[in-house]
Amino acid sequence: MMRISLQKWYRSGEPWVWLNAGAVSISIVMVVGLLALIAVRGMGHFWPGAIMQANYELPGSESRLVAGEEVDHEEVPIKQLKNAGVPIIEGIETMQRTLLKVGNRDLTNADFQWVVANYLTNMEYPEEIMAIERREWGNFYGYLRAVKQDGELIAGANDAELWNIFQQRIERALTIYNDIYEIEKHDIGAINSELERLRLQQRRLELNDELTSTQLADIRAQEAELQAQYKQLEKKLAKLHISFQRDSIVVDSVDGNTTEISLAKVVRAYQPNAMNLWQKIAFYGEKVWEFVSDEPREANTEGGIFPAIFGTVMMVILMSVMVTPFGVIAAVYLREYASQGVITRTIRIAVNNLAGVPSIVYGVFGLGFFVYFLGSNIDQIFFAEALPSPTYGTPGLLWASITLALLTLPVVIVATEEGLSRIPRAVREGSLALGATKAETLWRVVLPMASPAMMTGLILAVARAAGEVAPLMLVGVVKLAPSLPLDGNYPYLHLDQKFMHLGFHIFDVGFQSPNVEAARPLVYATALLLVIVIAVLNLSAVAIRNHLREKYKALEV
Repeated sequence: MMRISLQKWYRSGEPWVWLNAGAVSISIVMVVGLLALIAVRGMGHFWPGAIMQANYELPGSESRLVAGEEVDHEEVPIKQLKNAGVPIIEGIETMQRTLLKVGNRDLTNADFQWVVANYLTNMEYPEEIMAIERREWGNFYGYLRAVKQDGELIAGANDAELWNIFQQRIERALTIYNDIYEIEKHDIGAINSELERLRLQQRRLELNDELTSTQLADIRAQEAELQAQYKQLEKKLAKLHISFQRDSIVVDSVDGNTTEISLAKVVRAYQPNAMNLWQKIAFYGEKVWEFVSDEPREANTEGGIFPAIFGTVMMVILMSVMVTPFGVIAAVYLREYASQGVITRTIRIAVNNLAGVPSIVYGVFGLGFFVYFLGSNIDQIFFAEALPSPTYGTPGLLWASITLALLTLPVVIVATEEGLSRIPRAVREGSLALGATKAETLWRVVLPMASPAMMTGLILAVARAAGEVAPLMLVGVVKLAPSLPLDGNYPYLHLDQKFMHLGFHIFDVGFQSPNVEAARPLVYATALLLVIVIAVLNLSAVAIRNHLREKYKALEV
């Protein structure tokens, strides 16, 4: 009876239901676990870690003070430590070592240091020790001794008052830095853009033998006006730079080195050991906001990644605008107009095969055809005045978007064809019977009902394109491009400009950075951000698709 019941249960198909449910559950757990790991390892980087200070007393060597943030701990076999020349303690098999972020790279040439925890003594967390984030050389850990203005010491009644003076001077320096950035990036950038436009205008007229004395005088007058504005901004900038360099601080590192740091190099300073919970939460929010809104610094291992976020979203939007109409038109022709013969079947097979071509092949094609052939010819015809400097004959945002549009085109074609094939024949015949032409039936009835399938194809295209890196390395992505391809200078959207991308940023920081330990948490944080960006883009498309499904649900038969 037991055997019969098992056979009956097996034939009912219920075991496969449980197997599928188990597979789905395992997949969900794995995905959630991966995202949780990325989130913890990445977002935990922005929490203000306590700064530990201790004596490091290796047997046979002189004791020294070390200080830094405890980044990682691991158990290491005695044999491995012995081979590294570290004195060992007899009778134990493993010893714990701790990775400290000691900073002060300008003094010690290293941001991180491994220490054997067994040899750390007198561990403490002094409240007055501070961390200074700098624009160069990473963090500095030490003690504030004095604040200077124009080389003169500023007196503080006590340490707390001196710290408040220091914070006020940092705020002042940051305000001046923002003013300098605004002038250099926007005001002077706009003038330089106009001067370049006038230069190209003159060169174009010369090449066409159309330059008259009146036109030349007009160009010279505009140049003179721009140069006058530039000189005014230059004077203002010089005053700001003098004021920017006014303040400095005297600090001591834990090993006794005294140094002076200009506040022009300081981003922020804080005392994590003296912070309460709410102060740490506020600091954490400030750091996360900096990460998503600022430009990178220190070889992409510090600061933010806003240019990479902007470049990724802009490229995906342009790719979507390009791939959707071409994919839909191709699918409509293959399904509605083409004769269903050998040639059409061959084209469908070719489209399906294109979906399996490695992405790097598309990158090589984009570089050879779009950049070197098409872009060079566009430069010869429309931008001859700028030669030999290429305009579109070099990798850029436009060619990267078109290359990815070509990469994802088969996905959109197949999804749209599937949607068109599901539209009942009776709907088409009903429209034609009421007097509509085939084109009107297609435009007003068939395509709206197939629009959810089109959106499905777009969702799949966005999901693939947003994470691609290999082809982009050949057709437009660079390590650092803080200038956005969209700004206030004509023509506003610079399709010829190179850009940053989150996927390439992960590759660069994770595998090309000289400071591996500093880059590691940023790899996790950037990966999490890339997943979030792709999820937001996909959810937006899914919401539109669901709306279209509900809108045209009544037409389904």
